[in-house]
Amino acid sequence: MVSARLELAFPDGPPEGSVLAIGARAGDDLSPLTPAATTIQQGHATDHAALSARGWTVAPQVERDGFDAAVVMLPRAKSLARARIAHAAARLAPDAPLWIDGQKHDGVDSILKEMRRLAPVDEVHSKAHGKIFRVRVPAGEWLPDDWAARPAQVAPGFVTRPGVFSADGIDPGSALLVRHLPDRLPTRLVDLGAGWGWLAAQALRRPGVEVIHLVEAEHAALESARDNIDDARARFHWADGRDFTLPEPVNGVIMNPPFHDGRRADPGLGAAFIASAARLLTGAGHLWMVANRHLPYETELSRHFATVAEIGGDNRFKIIQASGAGRAAGRKGARK
Repeated sequence: MVSARLELAFPDGPPEGSVLAIGARAGDDLSPLTPAATTIQQGHATDHAALSARGWTVAPQVERDGFDAAVVMLPRAKSLARARIAHAAARLAPDAPLWIDGQKHDGVDSILKEMRRLAPVDEVHSKAHGKIFRVRVPAGEWLPDDWAARPAQVAPGFVTRPGVFSADGIDPGSALLVRHLPDRLPTRLVDLGAGWGWLAAQALRRPGVEVIHLVEAEHAALESARDNIDDARARFHWADGRDFTLPEPVNGVIMNPPFHDGRRADPGLGAAFIASAARLLTGAGHLWMVANRHLPYETELSRHFATVAEIGGDNRFKIIQASGAGRAAGRKGARK
């Protein structure tokens, strides 16, 4: 629990001066910190909105310097954890306290071991299956150069950033989906959960597309998509695909929906994306999606679409096409 470890770090009340908190999520209890003195860096659109609604000052990226202290909440991805630490350290003066908090299953012990080789660590507290520890920021350059969150080329013409989905290469599910898209695509498309833009870029290479909306909740992924797609037909939206709306319906949706919330598998995420796709589409529009074969999406698809068909796949993935959004009443089930 974040709050339990923060209380150990700050037993006498909130830290003095301004605080930068990187990675706090919507459900975290941050009561040991003071909203008026704290700026939170959070790039996930849903967490950003929820924290803002609770009265915190939140930004997807914080670039100002001069913070008196920082707290970094470690993510699962080690490259992103290092990038968060490097970013926090750059915002602090020498000898300022940098607190690092994380769960054991997210690699806090490994990060602690690394930090002890790089800088003074003078407090370590363990609680709730995790640790929080304090680093005194040294003067000068003290972190390895490759810790900074720089765009990295992942495929010819494409870059990604630390922590984004499929940061090391083209997702095989997305690659399979592209092979099953029609030669000519609808004029108005939405890519729900667009990631770093590879799927949308492939769609733009096919005739028919007049506009494509890339919808992505992770700010770093969307920034990568902006780097990767230089096309006037592309529109970029930092938003949660589960509740994204447009003024006018579209006639095509493509998607490789997420099914994990952190470490926890949650097929409900994909189901919510399916419902969102149905809301965005005209009755004559089409959905093309890829999903892991074991995920039971057919029932949810049949709730929202009149026609559902598996049009391809392999032992890992299935490619599904659906149409007739809003006309699913009376359907008995998905057609295989």
